[in-house]
Amino acid sequence: MQQRYQNLKIAQRGVIISLIAYITLSLLKITIGQISHSEVLLADGSGNVTDIFSSCAIMIGLRLAQRPPDEDHQYGHWRAETLATLITSFIMLLVALSVLYSSVTDIVFGKKEVPDIYALFVGLFSGSVMFGVYLHNSYLAKKINSASLLAIAKDTRNDALTSFATSITIVGANLKMPWLDGVVALLIGLTILKTAYNIFSDSAFSLSDGFDDDLLLKYTDAVREIPGVELVHNIQGRSYGANIFVDIIIWVDPQMSVRESHHITEKIESLLRRNFGVLDTDVHVEPWDVDYEPIQPNELNSH
Repeated sequence: MQQRYQNLKIAQRGVIISLIAYITLSLLKITIGQISHSEVLLADGSGNVTDIFSSCAIMIGLRLAQRPPDEDHQYGHWRAETLATLITSFIMLLVALSVLYSSVTDIVFGKKEVPDIYALFVGLFSGSVMFGVYLHNSYLAKKINSASLLAIAKDTRNDALTSFATSITIVGANLKMPWLDGVVALLIGLTILKTAYNIFSDSAFSLSDGFDDDLLLKYTDAVREIPGVELVHNIQGRSYGANIFVDIIIWVDPQMSVRESHHITEKIESLLRRNFGVLDTDVHVEPWDVDYEPIQPNELNSH
């Protein structure tokens, strides 16, 4: 359990890295954008300000998730992380719609201003830094199984793409290809929109107690291999942040002693924790009914 709280702190450090990058690069882009009279760089820097709010939302969620269980939250506050991830998807959606609106406007009406070529290097530098932060946080998120940090990593990747797109726009404008800005921005907007939808879908699925049926099948197959388990009668799973809780009903020999059946439940708990990282398993033991028709894989009840 202590390691899981430690993972939240590790995720916080990853978010802090993104937050520092956002603040530094937004100030750099806005400052250089004003000096070089580059509206596209100013817009990119202003977009990073929105990312700062996303990072702060994730930070708050991770902080709340570290609170221990209390009378009102007996399973802990793990879902605060998932809720923060959901909020991030809404912010990302607004950014996507803004980018798409601007791109369509540029394509239809054209873009008149020609950005200063010096702003090109700021865009390339910013894109490189953000892509490096994305690689770091993406690796870290997968290592500790943090959905919120992975959301931040994907947001950082989008910012890297946007910065590179800014550079392409500056080159295109100076080469008398102003239409390039709208086309590239449209592609970036669609990418951000897809990312926002995926993050929203995963977060909403988890918050509504949805659970992966494929995982339930793997749990079931593993439990069936334990000697003494006659049948996995029912199995349900739910997620609290990065933590998995499983409820399972097994059938055993009616003549089996209480001590023996309890020993089997301990084996199941240990197996699911060791092989699948399940935080808590609630095993209910019932006597085997030989007349019962076994549950089919596609009939597994998940919540």
